[in-house]
Amino acid sequence: MEHFINQVNKVIVEHWDERALSDFRKARFTHAQVGSRIIREQLIYSAIGVGKGDKIALCGKNSARWATAFLAATTYHAVAVPILYDFTPENVCDLAAHSDARIVYTEAKIFEKWDLEKLPQMLACVSLDDFSLIWARTEEIKAAYDNIEKVIGEKYPEGIKASDFHVEGHDMDELSVINYTSGTTGTPKGIMLTARSISANTDYAQRTLPIPAGSACVSMLPMAHMYGLAFEFLYKFCDNCEVYFLGKTPSPSVLMAAFAELHPWQIITVPLVIEKIIKGKVLPMLEKPVMKVLTSIPGIRQILNKIILKKVMGAFGGNCYEIILGGAAVSAPIEKVLRELKFPYTVGYGMTECGPLVAYEHHEQFAPGSCGKVVDCAQIRVADANPETGIGELQVKGENVMVGYYKNPEATAAAFTEDGWLRTGDLGIIDAEGNIFIKGRSKCMILSASGQNVYPEEIEAILNNLPYISESLVLARDKNIIGIVTLNAAGEEAIKGGKSVDDILLETTKALNAVLPNYSQVNKLELLQGEFVHTPKMSIKRSLYK
Repeated sequence: MEHFINQVNKVIVEHWDERALSDFRKARFTHAQVGSRIIREQLIYSAIGVGKGDKIALCGKNSARWATAFLAATTYHAVAVPILYDFTPENVCDLAAHSDARIVYTEAKIFEKWDLEKLPQMLACVSLDDFSLIWARTEEIKAAYDNIEKVIGEKYPEGIKASDFHVEGHDMDELSVINYTSGTTGTPKGIMLTARSISANTDYAQRTLPIPAGSACVSMLPMAHMYGLAFEFLYKFCDNCEVYFLGKTPSPSVLMAAFAELHPWQIITVPLVIEKIIKGKVLPMLEKPVMKVLTSIPGIRQILNKIILKKVMGAFGGNCYEIILGGAAVSAPIEKVLRELKFPYTVGYGMTECGPLVAYEHHEQFAPGSCGKVVDCAQIRVADANPETGIGELQVKGENVMVGYYKNPEATAAAFTEDGWLRTGDLGIIDAEGNIFIKGRSKCMILSASGQNVYPEEIEAILNNLPYISESLVLARDKNIIGIVTLNAAGEEAIKGGKSVDDILLETTKALNAVLPNYSQVNKLELLQGEFVHTPKMSIKRSLYK
């Protein structure tokens, strides 16, 4: 396994004049420009006293400059601290303080709301818009930024060349990234990932899914989360793939425009995106009377499936080899349609604490309902399994696993078993072929009045595919099982047509309970006013609805 910094060095030097990072329909940067910026930033780090192991925080929309700043920090052997752009400026300030960040890359509108007394260790704040200096603690530090072009001119009188660029990774156990999973409430949990974890994830992706030369890739997941950082940026950058950044969470129209223009070879997204396309474009087509007749004829069915698949793949640019889903399970009815169409999808499994990948399987071998098989840089086991169902907590260990939570020894101790396995908090089973099936989160599991384990996610998967339901959340309240729902377009139309909300909820409750075991029957459905609040991975923020 090669150190990821050595891979960064290799791709920049060998492809110096080729395009590397781009902001969709905006600025485009070659490896030469990325490499030259890395040299500039690192000369400043050295001049102002930032050293190996110091923390450098980043908070901004996905962009080529964000990615370049990350590379500048990590290849200098400093510790990159990605902070989610969706946090409030006050939250960002608190996390920058907690991480002991010496330099912060962000935006002026975020910085201007900070309490600098919380940040005595910070030396400078730099704009992610153009790398200009927003604030410096001393005049000497400001002078270092002001004089950098003069320093570059004296050190490289003929300009920076490929032969001038050199970064080297050697210690796999050095800390490379602190990734914060929260920060809005309670004690922040900064996940400490070493170069070994970053390199293991990059190496696995390169060996398993090497990217064809000349491919373009679209970055839409937040790079402040490890999925976006590791698999939409770093692995693809190291495979010499031009990465296009879409900025903050893109609208569907921007997303579809990017796919149509860039024809990406691989897409990583959440099931919600696929489900909306299938529900909006495919299911209405299949439910037409004439289609039902035609699809009942085997030969015609196969021809129609190919036509539908081509149309669906066209929405993703028409060149996509595989679509990788993560963050949630695909609902069974939608998965049935995807399998029928031979849609090239697979579902992965991971968590930030694993940098992030735990499981993956190629779409041709992928088992429906699963989330793949454990990656070869890790091991997985089911602990404390229920003797009747085989369901237990999934626990992981391996080269990709974190070393702990920054300045939080209590949380670190709680995260690992006595024999060194990471507690994922996910409940699941592993079949004889090694396929992993997630049943739910241990903290979400409901213990029914009869003593049975009820997994809300399984009920939600059924609810979300009933006629009037868009999204749902199932929880326990006063010893009852309650479902909170939002309505889809069909539900809204039914109300306009004279159907009452109470009738819709009652009808849906009956339809749901008709397919559920007695012990997991839902006592009541409630309609949420407005939309659910989502995480950047598009899962519902469950903690807000207890």
